Amino acid sequence: MPPLNPLVARTAAPPVMEARRWLAGVDMPSGRPLINLSQAAPVEPPPEALREAMAEMVRAEDDTHLYGPVLGLPALRSEIAWRWSAAYGGAIEPEDVAITAGCNQAFATAIMTLAEPGDAVLLPVPWYFNHKMWLDLCGIEAIPLPCDDAMLPDLAAAAALWTPRTRAVALVTPNNPTGAEYPPALIAGFAELAGSRGGALVLDETYRDFASSTERPHDLFTDAGWRDTLIHLYSFSKSFRLTGHRTGAMIASPDRLAEAEKILDTVTICPPQLGQKSALWGLRNLGDWLAAERLEILRRRDAAFAALSALPGWRVLGCGAYFAYVEHPFDIPSSELCPKLVRDQSLLMLPGTMFAPDGDERAKRQLRLAFANVGVEGLGVLGERLAGVGEKVG
Repeated sequence: MPPLNPLVARTAAPPVMEARRWLAGVDMPSGRPLINLSQAAPVEPPPEALREAMAEMVRAEDDTHLYGPVLGLPALRSEIAWRWSAAYGGAIEPEDVAITAGCNQAFATAIMTLAEPGDAVLLPVPWYFNHKMWLDLCGIEAIPLPCDDAMLPDLAAAAALWTPRTRAVALVTPNNPTGAEYPPALIAGFAELAGSRGGALVLDETYRDFASSTERPHDLFTDAGWRDTLIHLYSFSKSFRLTGHRTGAMIASPDRLAEAEKILDTVTICPPQLGQKSALWGLRNLGDWLAAERLEILRRRDAAFAALSALPGWRVLGCGAYFAYVEHPFDIPSSELCPKLVRDQSLLMLPGTMFAPDGDERAKRQLRLAFANVGVEGLGVLGERLAGVGEKVG
């Protein structure tokens, strides 16, 4: 067998794919269908109006099928620049915007422009596993950053953990996996810390459109010097259900994007044209639809919180956007409990051990539930099934 890159070999397997393997050979009772809470991605297609527009893009617009600019369609970059400027109260120019093949590629590209093997990046624990996986693949150390009981990253701990090898701190808000929404003052504190140490704040706001508040999530873009520190990431997978069309965005200084262009040209040449055109159409036409989607997600959040809060011995650690993060009361690691929940209760969710360093004791008591694809009635059923877990665990 040809040699295998040890960085790849040491990187954990994709957690969602691993969880799906727990379904193999399990027959769900006819009266107890599977409730899948494992993945934070829309399972429904884009709204009908967008699909009709996409069909016309495929049929009538020849450039949909051709290579485009490496950093994305100028019209989409301009649209994002002025809409984000209005939303954040800052000044963002089209040349500050790059379009990527999904937000994971935006993160990967940002990290590649920042760090090399042997460098380090601070990641709050519990972390988004794909962020940790990319750092491992690149030979970059992920420094675990503790969170408090509200699942907010500890700024003082970040200052203490920052070393000369640290190139950035990466935050996700609203958070994956916990659902926690970071206060503007806390985000500003991390930006100030990163700037003072000559590093970057990589801020992933994939779930911004489903936050509990419609207020500005932070004021970082109002600082004329934001380009010196901030790298902002976004995804259209959640907002317009474009998961399969891989469309994300990265906002950073033009100098950094010039370096990012080298990476993107080598990996994808250009972001998918259909996804970009669809995102642009969505920004211009789906504002009311997205507002209604947000309200529905908030209804499901409330239903999830109510169901989980009523469970004796369980503790809700975070709940927001697409996720609930909970602590279970049983004397069994979550990595063993989750496959058991598939067999005994037809529930598929992810253990906290997939979001934390090996040996993390707290993670053994924690679970992530991606509730956004489950209706309010189904979340009530979730509570009923979890209420019966104690008898099965023993």
